[in-house]
Amino acid sequence: MALTILPAIDLKDGECVRLQQGRADAVTVYGADPVEMARHWQAEGGDYLHVVDLDGAFAGVPKHTAIIRRIVQAVDIPVEVGGGLRTTAALDELLATGADRVIVGTRACDEPAVLQDWVQRFGSRLAVGIDARDGHVQTKGWTETSTTRAVDLAAQMQAWGVATIIYTDTARDGMLHGVNAAALKEMCAAVTQTQVIASGGVSSVTDIRDLAALQQPNLAGAIVGKALYEKQVTISALKEAT
Repeated sequence: MALTILPAIDLKDGECVRLQQGRADAVTVYGADPVEMARHWQAEGGDYLHVVDLDGAFAGVPKHTAIIRRIVQAVDIPVEVGGGLRTTAALDELLATGADRVIVGTRACDEPAVLQDWVQRFGSRLAVGIDARDGHVQTKGWTETSTTRAVDLAAQMQAWGVATIIYTDTARDGMLHGVNAAALKEMCAAVTQTQVIASGGVSSVTDIRDLAALQQPNLAGAIVGKALYEKQVTISALKEAT
């Protein structure tokens, strides 16, 4: 199965930006109109959009719901959304925009009963983002690294019925240093019944070839951000490499 390439749109102060390793003080603005950017990535061949409300992530509550609604309405491809989603009401509101899938962070995993309720309520429209550095889960905006291994947390997510895990290597995010293929292979092997989407470091056709070469049936896609905005690679070239 070919990997799905997911162009990323990160929202901050109403603009389309990218952060370096998730740092709020390392912002590059790539466009004042996120809706137009969404249309652009669809025209370039994107099959699925990955949208993150960065202000929402930092605040703990969604901040760009209106813009996300406009993005969803402007394109014909599915959109997944994350950032600040910590309550059932917030998930309901984002899904009501027409988003295909919502992403909750590892903080949600601190409340197993809540997460399991969300799995029952939202099914495949719910994904869990696992952010890790050197194989260990990071929390609090990537400022703290826990002793929990990412693969162990992922296995727990699978046991609870989570359909999709978005696995971000935070050391590589926004750095254009390539993917951590070994870590992704370990992750996919740990959750064979759950689909995994790779995030962090995709910067070239070679990275996608490396992911495809892992031959992990549950490795479903790769999120691409800075490399597209910096015009280091195109969506069509990445799709050909899958």
